[in-house]
This record gives sequence, structure tokens and C-alpha cells, in this order.
Amino acid sequence: MTLGIDIGGANTKAATADGRYAASIYLPLWRDADLRGTLERIRREAPAGGPVGITITGELADCYPTKKDGIDHISRVARSVFPDAVFYGSDGHFHTDTADSRLFSAANWSASARYAGQVHGDVLFVDIGSTTTDIIPVVGGGPRAGRTDFERLTRGELIYAGALRTNLAALLRSVRVRGLEARTASELFAITGDAYLLLGRITPDDYTCDTPDGCGKSPEDAARRIARLVCCDLSELSAGDVREIAQQAHRRQLDDLVGALRAVAGKHGLKRAAICGLGAFLARDGLGELEMPFAQVPDARLSRVFPAYAVARLLEVNNDAA
Repeated sequence: MTLGIDIGGANTKAATADGRYAASIYLPLWRDADLRGTLERIRREAPAGGPVGITITGELADCYPTKKDGIDHISRVARSVFPDAVFYGSDGHFHTDTADSRLFSAANWSASARYAGQVHGDVLFVDIGSTTTDIIPVVGGGPRAGRTDFERLTRGELIYAGALRTNLAALLRSVRVRGLEARTASELFAITGDAYLLLGRITPDDYTCDTPDGCGKSPEDAARRIARLVCCDLSELSAGDVREIAQQAHRRQLDDLVGALRAVAGKHGLKRAAICGLGAFLARDGLGELEMPFAQVPDARLSRVFPAYAVARLLEVNNDAA
């Protein structure tokens, strides 16, 4: 069975082409995480014997001085566990040689969009994960996006905000509380995972990353962290006050998303979307405001590991054609 793996900076994901196996493992590479051990775990758990395709997005983790260092290290560890693995490049092909690091840096969106195009045709592909949002125009069966993260940032095709790990202070320079405008504290007090947990958009099980204070993942824990955004605790702010801050964070993230969706879709004349990721609920909110029809790809379980699943499906087709 063909296996796809997406090695990111915060999460490593894996899926088989038949969709029976899917796993997302929180693995912050910048903390000297055990990448080899995680890949060995995937090798043990996933059905054995088939080809393995890998896409890399973890090269930007700040434990690596350069992206090339990241690609070299990640690919070397991956080969030590899967010696015959091939690596997906942003050119849409699989390779055994990863020497040209530019080809493999942050290539997972390309695999996802290419597979989504095979299934849905011309479509606006939207993947909202724990950390980032990809908004990729798919035209003529392939992605029509900037090749690098920098290019996509300049074109509105990458928003560096997601459903879990985004610092609320990066979204909100100020908030309205009790009718007053308050500047926010520029500290890592609370993240989007706290806001969406408090608002009931995710569950504690969905909150897979570390919390900013190292404490729990209950709504009360989340509320306490959000209160710190305006230098308060829960003896100073009511539950309604804190919920209002969370709602403003959602609104700010949604406004940014809707603007990018409208711009990218309009530029390419796209009238429908395909969505995936842990933060697919945000995509549904934004596309609903634009009244743009969409499909979720494929189901909720595989949606959260979609780049890995897409790599597996693309590699399976590639091997069948060969």
C-alpha cells in the first residue's frame, strides 16, 4: 500500500492511498524532536510493503540555519527509515535526489492542490491547518500559485495564521472590552486554539499543540490565557468579556481570510472551492460570507492529513502509469 508522509515543522502527518491509515503527530522540530523515532512509529503502524512518498515543510523551523540545512537533515533522517522513499517537488514530480533544496521546500501545498485539481477540476483550494492557511488557485489541472512561500505571501496565497498556533496578539493589536478600546500585550499569552476552544469550534482533543503557559486545555484554562491578553485574570474579567475577546479574534482572522479568498478567486475567475484541514471550519465561515460553493476533501479524518494523503494518491497514480 502506497504511503504518503508530510514532515512539517510542528506536525508530521501520514496516510495511505486507500485512506485506511491516517495519523497526525505533534512534533515541534525546533525542540530537537525525535523525527527518526516518529518515522519509525509510522513505519510500524502503517501497512508495510508499498512505495513511500514524502513532502517536506519543516525546513523553515528555526533549528536550521538555512532551508537547505533543513531539507538535507530531514531527507537524510527520512531515508534512514525509508531507504527507497521518493520526495515530492513543487514541480509536480517525485525525486530521489533532494540536492536542489528549493524544489522541496514547503512543497506540500503543491501536492494537495494538484490532487484536488484531479478530483474537482478548476477550483480554489483552501487548506487551513494549525499554523498556516494555503489559498491555491487550481486551473487546468494544476496549481497556479507562487512557487515559494515568499512569493505566495506576496500574492495572498499564503496567510501565516491557523486554527491553533497563531499568537492572538499577532491578530489583535487592540480589543473592545466593556465598551473600551484596550491595546493588547505583545506576549505569547494566548493562541487561536484558546479562542476556538472557548467558542466551541474545536475540542480539547483537537488542541494538539502545546499551550502557551504549559497548563491545561479546558475552556477555563483557555479563558485564563485569553484574559492575560489585556493583562487581566478571571477575577477581573467576566466569562462574557473573555468570550467577546475570542469572538474579536475570530472576526479579525476571518476578515483577513475573506479578503484573500475574494482576491485570489477573482484573479483566476474561480467560482467554487475545495477545503481541508483542522481549520476547515474557518474556510466554511469565509466561503459562506462570499456565498461560494465548496466541497470538503475528502472526509474530516483525512482532511486533517490531506497533504500526506495527496502525496500517497499522486505517487500511486505515478507508479501505475510507469
